[in-house]
Amino acid sequence: MLFRSRTAAVAVEQGRSAPAPATPGPGGEAERANNAGHALRGPGSLRSFNRYEIKYLVPVADVQRILPAIEQRLDRDPYSDTTGYGVWSTYYDTPQLRFYWEKIEGLKSRRKLRLRHYGDRFAVTADTPVYVEFKQRVNRVTQKRRLPLPYREALRLCAGKEPAGCEPGDRGFVEEVLDLVHRLNLRPTAMTGYQRQAYLGRDADLGLRVTIDQRVRGRERDFHLANDATNRFIVPPSKAIVEIKANERVPYWLTDLAADHNMQVVRISKYCQSVEAFGGAPRSVFHVPVDEYADDPTFDHTTAHAEARPR
Repeated sequence: MLFRSRTAAVAVEQGRSAPAPATPGPGGEAERANNAGHALRGPGSLRSFNRYEIKYLVPVADVQRILPAIEQRLDRDPYSDTTGYGVWSTYYDTPQLRFYWEKIEGLKSRRKLRLRHYGDRFAVTADTPVYVEFKQRVNRVTQKRRLPLPYREALRLCAGKEPAGCEPGDRGFVEEVLDLVHRLNLRPTAMTGYQRQAYLGRDADLGLRVTIDQRVRGRERDFHLANDATNRFIVPPSKAIVEIKANERVPYWLTDLAADHNMQVVRISKYCQSVEAFGGAPRSVFHVPVDEYADDPTFDHTTAHAEARPR
């Protein structure tokens, strides 16, 4: 496997010699889509939550086969219509890709910093609400802590500058971001975007969340969300990432559904896929080749890379 160790990356960051490599609203459809993503995601108090996450890479054709069982038992996310909503994230990392290598090497305790927007990226302005978010992994549990801010202030915070208008209760989070940005010299490294359908558990499945992400794209430059920049697929467009997120346990009916449809658990990271897709690091053993859909006779190659700007 072609990758160097996190030890080497950290050594370079600390100025030491690296060891030898170790192997919807009234404004129309576009506005409704944007509002759907942000209806309850606008500025507010700091939010945090813990959960277990299981990911599957599923042929898009099979998604329609599992949806009836999911929709029978789960409620559609109120901000997700039949086509879902856009999710766009800018990931920050060190020049040596410390957070990337921590993920690849499977460190039991790791984290990453990202800026996330829900909805239409072309509609983003300086005042659009977005999230500054820490995603952490502690053993098998995923923890998220995030602070909603206007886009201009979120960019300031992730650039290591004091944001305006923060509440006193948000100080700890803000100082943690500022410290990490300055201490590790964090910078925007990769962007990802995809269309998400989301479902929420009810009754005995309260706290359960199932997401289906399709058309997973990315880029390695021009990181302003609204830039008219070209994005490329970083996961084959013929595949969807189905993710189960549970507070305590995954219900038996859902694990049986996965088994019945031969859904295989995968260790896939959209951030790592984006880094590797653009040559930021050698392809790891976890990389899903994007070129595998080239010989897929069912895929429409004429529109494969189109990203329509809303009119």
